Amino acid sequence: MTQAVHVVGVGMIPFTKPGASAPYDDMGGQAARLALDDAGIAYGLVQQAYAGYVYGDSTAGQAALYGVGLTGIPVVNVNNNCATGSTALWLARQAVQSGAADCVLALGFEQMVPGALKEGWTDRPSPLGRFTNALTAHQGRDDQAPFAAQFFGGAARDYIAQHGIAPSTFARISVKARQHAARNPLAVFRQPVTLDEVLASPAVFDPLTRLQCCPPTCGAAAAVVCSEAFARRHGLDRTVRIAAQAMTTDGPGTFDSNDMRKLVGADMARAASAQVYAAAGIGPEDVDVVELHDCFTANELITYESLGLTAEGTAERFILDGDNTYGGRVVTNPSGGLLSKGHPLGATGLAQCAELTWQLRGQAQQRQVEGARLALQHNLGLGGACVVTLYERTDA
Repeated sequence: MTQAVHVVGVGMIPFTKPGASAPYDDMGGQAARLALDDAGIAYGLVQQAYAGYVYGDSTAGQAALYGVGLTGIPVVNVNNNCATGSTALWLARQAVQSGAADCVLALGFEQMVPGALKEGWTDRPSPLGRFTNALTAHQGRDDQAPFAAQFFGGAARDYIAQHGIAPSTFARISVKARQHAARNPLAVFRQPVTLDEVLASPAVFDPLTRLQCCPPTCGAAAAVVCSEAFARRHGLDRTVRIAAQAMTTDGPGTFDSNDMRKLVGADMARAASAQVYAAAGIGPEDVDVVELHDCFTANELITYESLGLTAEGTAERFILDGDNTYGGRVVTNPSGGLLSKGHPLGATGLAQCAELTWQLRGQAQQRQVEGARLALQHNLGLGGACVVTLYERTDA
C-alpha cells in the first residue's frame, strides 16, 4: 500500500563562495527553518529527518538540526556524492509513501573550500578507483587538470567525435545559465557573460573552460514532504506532488562501453528517467521545466538526450534553436543551474527541489515558466548514483 507524497515546504539560503558563508550547522538550520516556515508547521510535527552532506564528519546532520529542535526523532546522515541532496529526498519520499512516517524533513548542506574537488582519504582504496582506471585506459590521465573536469571533458570529446558538433556549442550553455541566474537572487553568479567571454576564460580540460565548470559553493536547502492525509489534517498546501521518482546506480556498460558519456552517468540518467516516465504515464515531451545536473556544460548537453528532451545526436540543434530556454520547448535550469547558481554538493538536489516547487506554485517571480504543470529533476553523483524526480501541480 502506498500513499501520495506532497512537497509542502521548501527552503534555500543564498549560495556563496567558500569563505563567505556561515558554518555548516548554521546554514543547515537556516534552510530547515525556512522549509518549516514555508510549510507552516512546527518542527515537532516532523517524524524523521534525512540530512545530506559530502564534506563533514559523522552526525553533522544532528549538529544542524539540534539548533532547530531537540525532539528525539531519527536523523539519518546521507552521503552519495553530488546526488546527496536528492538521495535524502528519495529516502524521505520512501518513508512517507510506504506509510512509515507521515511528515519527513530532507535537508542538504555543504561548507566547501576553494579549488577543485579532492578525495578526502589517501590511505585506502578510492571509491572512484574503477572509474579512474576506465578513464585512464580510454584517454590517459592529466595530472595537471582537475579530476572531475577530465571525466566530463572526456565526455564532451566523445560526443564531439561521434556527432561532429562545434566545441563552442558547450559554451552556449554557460551563456544561457548566466541569463537565467541573473533573475535568481539566491544564485552566486548573476552577471551575464557572452559566448566570447566563456570561450576566452582559462582552459581547464579541452574543450571545457573555467566558465563551463561549476564553482565550489557553500549553501543549504531543505524540503518538507508529507502524506496527503497529513496535509489535509493540518491544512497544508498540496499544490506540489511527487508524481514519480527513481534512483539508479551503474551497470556493466558504464565501464565496458569505452564511452566517457556512460562513465559519467548517461546510462544511469536514461534508466532513471525511463522508470519515472513509465510510472507517471507521461513522456519527456510533456515536461514543462527541468532542473538538471549541469556540473559542467558537457553534462547538461549529454543529459538533454539521456532524459529524452531531444533525440540522440540532436542536442546541438536543440541548443542553437533555443529549445532549452524561455520561449523554447522546455526551460532547463531556470535557477541558473549548478554552473551559475552554485553547487554545494549536499544541498544541490534539494535546491533543485525548491526551484521546481516554486515553479509549480507560480512563485518563481522573474524566472517563472508560464503554465508549468510538470517539472523534472535530475541529480547525479559519480561513483555513482542518479536520482530523477517528477513533480506535478495538483491544483489542490
